[in-house]
Amino acid sequence: MKLITKLNTKILLVATLMLFFGTINSVLAQEETIKEDPLAGLSISGSIDTYFHSGDADKGSSVAPATAFANLPGFSLGMINLIGAYEKGKSGFVADVVIGPRGAEAVFGSGPAQNLVNQLYAYLNVSEKVTLTIGNFNTFLGYEVISPTANYNYSTSYMFSYGPFSHTGFKADIDLGGGLSFMTGVFNATDATEFNPDGTYTAGAQFGYSGDSGSAYLNLLLDEDYMQIDLTTGWDVSDKAYLGFNGTYASADVNGKSGTHFYGAALYAQLSTSEAFSIGARAEYFADENGVAITGGESIIDITLSANYKTGNLTIIPEVRLDSGSTEEFMDSDLKATKTLNTFMLAAVYSF
Repeated sequence: MKLITKLNTKILLVATLMLFFGTINSVLAQEETIKEDPLAGLSISGSIDTYFHSGDADKGSSVAPATAFANLPGFSLGMINLIGAYEKGKSGFVADVVIGPRGAEAVFGSGPAQNLVNQLYAYLNVSEKVTLTIGNFNTFLGYEVISPTANYNYSTSYMFSYGPFSHTGFKADIDLGGGLSFMTGVFNATDATEFNPDGTYTAGAQFGYSGDSGSAYLNLLLDEDYMQIDLTTGWDVSDKAYLGFNGTYASADVNGKSGTHFYGAALYAQLSTSEAFSIGARAEYFADENGVAITGGESIIDITLSANYKTGNLTIIPEVRLDSGSTEEFMDSDLKATKTLNTFMLAAVYSF
């Protein structure tokens, strides 16, 4: 009996040791696999876009609105956008490269050797509530963005086109709980993406709320000679309807005089008729006091009607746009000044 008991004890001990060492070996094997996989934590995404543009003819060329991107005549190219992101532990980085006419226009503040870099920043998640970021990142102001994948309309608004595109500096994003957030930062002069060219700095702040049905963000950009305050909001009215709004006001010192720079407001409405198809409109009012975008002291209204048809990762966007100025801002086919401009576009955007 004692012999049987001893044998059972030895068998149990051997089985326990085998299970223990087997578990250790399994854990070590997993760790070795993690160490040997250099791509763990790495993600690649991006898009390409191309389009056809036709406006009121100027001897065979298309006249375009004075807004950013999507303004080349005939069959035209947008850009290739490649975004690499890597995160390990509490830190990570994002490298965002753009190639093509849209990309070159987006990073106009960079020199020829660096004008492929749209964003390049590193970040540290100090806690679940606080993230610190340093580098070059796209602006937090406004409703529209550089990438066509995140805009419903393919053409862009005047407010987006003449506001900031990017900032280079340091920022802190803080989750206040309950859907509330706060961001504050200090940056080089707007769109000075590579280094500080003049020794001046810009302060920025954002207070936001995000919930299940929508979000709202109040944004501020401020330096010695410039101030812009901006409100961006968007809400799901129903399962099929969406309504967004962007309002902005900027003041600046121009030729030693301080005053209103530009201001505007835009309403965005979209209606989905199916998972694949939706229609939407942008109605924008924009006034330019300093003559940066349009004639000084004048205003313009942009009405844009777009449709989005999605098949897989491809989105087809037919678009009709009417720009109407308070003065003669455009040219007709006879090279005569006119207050209105009609534009048609057909764009293809593929994201991955």
